[in-house]
Amino acid sequence: MSQAHTTSTVVGPFDAPSTLPYFLPDFAAISAADYEPAIRAGMAAELEEIAAITRNSAPASVENTLVPFERGGELLGRSLTVLYNNVSADASSDLEDIEQALAPELAAHHDAIFMNKDLHARLVSLTERIESGEEPADEESKWLLTSLLKDFKRAGIDLDDAQQAELSAINARLTELESIFGRKLLAGANEASVFLSDVADLEGLPQDAIEAAGAAAAARGREGEYLLELQLPTQQSVLSQLARREIREKVYNASIHRGATGGENDTREIILETVRLRARAAKMLGYEHHGAYIADDSTAKTTAAVNEILTSLAPAAVANAKSEAAELEVALRRDLGDDTARLEPWDWSYYSEKVRLEKYSLDDSLLRPYLELERVLHQGVFNAATRLYGITFVERPELKGYHEGVRVWEVFNEDGSGLGLFLGDFFTRESKRGGAWMNNLVDQSGLTGYRAVVVNNLNIPKAPAGQPTLLTWDEVITMFHEFGHALHGLFSDVIYPSHSGTEVARDFVEYPSQVNEMWAWEPSILAEYAVHYKTGEPMPAQWIETLNASRQFNEGFNTTEYLSAALLDQAWHQITEDQVPASVDDVLAFEAAALEKAGVALDVVPPRYRTTYFNHIFGGGYSAGYYSYIWSEVLDADTVEWFGENGGLSRQNGDYFRSTLLSQGGKRDSLDVFATFRGRAQQIEPLIVRRGLNTGI
Repeated sequence: MSQAHTTSTVVGPFDAPSTLPYFLPDFAAISAADYEPAIRAGMAAELEEIAAITRNSAPASVENTLVPFERGGELLGRSLTVLYNNVSADASSDLEDIEQALAPELAAHHDAIFMNKDLHARLVSLTERIESGEEPADEESKWLLTSLLKDFKRAGIDLDDAQQAELSAINARLTELESIFGRKLLAGANEASVFLSDVADLEGLPQDAIEAAGAAAAARGREGEYLLELQLPTQQSVLSQLARREIREKVYNASIHRGATGGENDTREIILETVRLRARAAKMLGYEHHGAYIADDSTAKTTAAVNEILTSLAPAAVANAKSEAAELEVALRRDLGDDTARLEPWDWSYYSEKVRLEKYSLDDSLLRPYLELERVLHQGVFNAATRLYGITFVERPELKGYHEGVRVWEVFNEDGSGLGLFLGDFFTRESKRGGAWMNNLVDQSGLTGYRAVVVNNLNIPKAPAGQPTLLTWDEVITMFHEFGHALHGLFSDVIYPSHSGTEVARDFVEYPSQVNEMWAWEPSILAEYAVHYKTGEPMPAQWIETLNASRQFNEGFNTTEYLSAALLDQAWHQITEDQVPASVDDVLAFEAAALEKAGVALDVVPPRYRTTYFNHIFGGGYSAGYYSYIWSEVLDADTVEWFGENGGLSRQNGDYFRSTLLSQGGKRDSLDVFATFRGRAQQIEPLIVRRGLNTGI
């Protein structure tokens, strides 16, 4: 494989590409002391590489401008990739300190490149030479050039020196604030996790979950107690099983008050400063607000388009949620023997499971023994990928991840050629932030010769030693979802590393992962992984039928809690600087008013993420972009319909989806890629049917 290598004065594990297979980072050789010198040396080296491009007196060409630009920055990329991965998945105070300290410098480094007028002039010259026919260029190179020029404009290349200096200062501070938010959120979640001393308070939880809670408490030094660790969303999965109402209320309140209780882990000041600075930066760049700035670089293009899809779905979703709430309240009153009892948000999941059991004779406690993690992974997730795409997986225990719980698989094409590496990090721990996500550790690129190395992170409670880990149905869907991201990275077939895999429009990136969820429901796949972990008996056929029949159950709640969060995101980012609340005491009032205005203010259906722990938009790179999940689901539902029309699970369909869509990365306009695959533009009707909504669209 060819390798770009930048000379560095730093001698350490980041100085050259790893010697491990597929250039997997050599985590065992990396210490906290290695990051800072490597990152600083990487920034200096990349600026030298940029200077070499601009000093070149030859006419601008693909080979002397685009290629060195894309090949540059490898030392910086290697070190930052590992730092950011580990801060998310295995944080320590040392790593968090490094990330926070370097954040302003990294923002300034980015600005030094994208505000470089000489580099911009050379890219403009190259564009003119290509358009005149003087310089040949393939379509991917043309698209890269178009994208880069837009990036320069959005970074402030047209501003004068004083304005650029001000914008750079804003960018540096914003990067720092995002780092601080993530740090406070993780600390706040750990602080708010619920310890219980009486096992009776865990009534309703299955025995393996109780044992896992005991092990989690012991790991925090509180032997004999039980720890319910908080997950990132508002609703906690244990709320569907905890029988004691006062315990459900305690867990729920711990969840919703994160970041708003005062003290060192309060996030409200950070949020207000972040929103204010984002609004100011957007105005400087000629946008009405930050939301418009983000939409301009997405497939949605405008906030009007974003608002249209969110507000058009909200009325039907809320109506369905209210109907569901009335039904659950009947069950609550019957259970409590109190005709005046009111359904509360901490009751929803619990009584939803009760009503689902009444309607469909099925609940998660019945399903879990049939959903053992190893079998779901191998006979479910991997099996579906093999049948669709012909790829196979061989575990490589000699290859080590960044934590002892990380496992590594080599992935092969059907012809035996190596495709890349897949890392699985499935279990929750104190050092890992909540939620589930995929990271690229190495980007596929024809230019560098690298193939993809990707990692999936989940937050499944780990069973005590020697016992199997049993999953909820939601956790099964999450495994398939995140592996869809992994496939997007592994199947990438692009020239330039900046186009690799999931480097697509932000409101397109969730689409392939959502499509992959469909295979969790595929009867022939489900029959292979849904097997009782003790008896080996398959999940009863009638249960599977019931599971499918219940797919729209609780969909009013699911859609409303999601839309509430997406609309809340837009509310914070469709305001100008002078409209930002002045005091931290106004943060939750702003949230309440925004939800009321959008028509989604239901006491029993809080947003999936409230403002103070909304990591996607204040710490995770999704500012003004949380709408992308529903936007992508339009494409997803349309694609599921295509698979149904063309025979479903087959190699022919998988190969076509891989070649026309999953392999394309960001080398073309995302909606053009979809249209090539589908044979037409996307349609919203399949989504309306899927979610049981009737909006008149």
